[in-house]
Amino acid sequence: MRAPLWAAMAAVLFVGSAVAAPRETRIPQAAIDAAAELRERALASDLGYKITESLTTQVGPRLAGSEADARAVAWAQAKFRELGFDKVWLEPVTFPKWERRSEHAQVLGANAQPLTLTALGGSPAGTVEGEVARFADLAALEAVPAGSLAGKIAFVDFAMPRAKDGAGYGPGGRVRSRGPSAAIRAGASGFLMRSAGTDSHRMPHTGITRFDDGLKPIPSAALSAPDAAQLSRLAALGPTRVRVALDCGWDGEATSHNVIGEIRGKSKPDEVVIIGGHLDSWDLGTGAIDDGAGVGLTMAAAKLIGQSKLRPARTIRVIAFANEEQGLYGGKAYAAKHAADVAKHQIGAESDFGAGRIYAYSSSAPDYAKTADAQIAQALAPLGIEHTPGKGGPGPDISPFAAGGLAWARLAQDGTDYFDYHHTPDDTLDKIDPKALAQNVAAYAVFAYLAASADGDFGSAAKKVTPPEE
Repeated sequence: MRAPLWAAMAAVLFVGSAVAAPRETRIPQAAIDAAAELRERALASDLGYKITESLTTQVGPRLAGSEADARAVAWAQAKFRELGFDKVWLEPVTFPKWERRSEHAQVLGANAQPLTLTALGGSPAGTVEGEVARFADLAALEAVPAGSLAGKIAFVDFAMPRAKDGAGYGPGGRVRSRGPSAAIRAGASGFLMRSAGTDSHRMPHTGITRFDDGLKPIPSAALSAPDAAQLSRLAALGPTRVRVALDCGWDGEATSHNVIGEIRGKSKPDEVVIIGGHLDSWDLGTGAIDDGAGVGLTMAAAKLIGQSKLRPARTIRVIAFANEEQGLYGGKAYAAKHAADVAKHQIGAESDFGAGRIYAYSSSAPDYAKTADAQIAQALAPLGIEHTPGKGGPGPDISPFAAGGLAWARLAQDGTDYFDYHHTPDDTLDKIDPKALAQNVAAYAVFAYLAASADGDFGSAAKKVTPPEE
């Protein structure tokens, strides 16, 4: 039977509404005016520095799964409550536990001398001795025939280049992540690398490594830059033997927590803007720039938003992520737990690149949210922040959720000297400039406040995407 005219018209209207473009996302002028006042308050505040000082002083290094990691979780809960957050809770995160106990190395023979190094996270324990086989880069090691390094210790002497955006960490990090497996395939009994860093101090850089399935792990460590240069000169003089002794390794499982605090929104409290950093650190320094600063500045930004006369419509949710350093465990756990609610997450941003001044802003905003994105950029401009659409990607712990459809923003920090200290004993509070950190607090406060105040969304929706790498 032919459908009545009204039914046909309704069907047309339904189809039309289903394919209609979303309305433009904009930010009300009242919120923009309030954000300007918030920006100035944040610049004058030392709250972000004080929070970072508290974490790095009272807890210090926070290796995931350690006793200090548990104290950091308790610290974060207490700090959220002390700051007056409306809601504070924990979400458990379970992962393999790796421990460092001791590490030593030395050159043997006529030129005997000690070497300063540190075990790579994930390395097994063991003492190995052998002639050093030096390679200029990872590609050279990966090109050698299988078994050709039997009885030797592979040494990759790649110097990571310095860059404002940290672009050199890609090739430097790949030496750490892929080098040990390449050494095993070549038959080596141990692996050494020049640290993935840009300093020239006798401070080795640690970091996680992986071993490909089916390979028996070998002791793997990073030399400080001066020690790598020294070993390279010795190898150029003739065959050079080295002994490496590492006491470290995996020890069962541990459970830590994502620690979460909220400043509740006024009219749409179930919709959230997420900001944060990761709570864990490596064990060599006190984790100030990586990532105590990220936790401190985002806590401070949310606190200052909570003190605003005009509260944003949406909730500001700050996440102190668990165990980023060994595999984004906290970020992956959060993404899995909240996958069904991705559309309620307005947008997310993570600070995990030190405490240098923010110089650029970009986001994944779709076309219909470009106006709001430009309004945020305009509010950030007085802080010396440039709008750079189409550049960058989400922070590490945000990236698993971004792959499931979360809209993301990038507030790019100047990382020119970040890799001088990254993953070293020199990652300490004195490396943070309080004024630069206050600028970070102001930027995150303005961004989060305006995103939470927008009329419309930034495109978060359940879908599989491949976000660009930061």
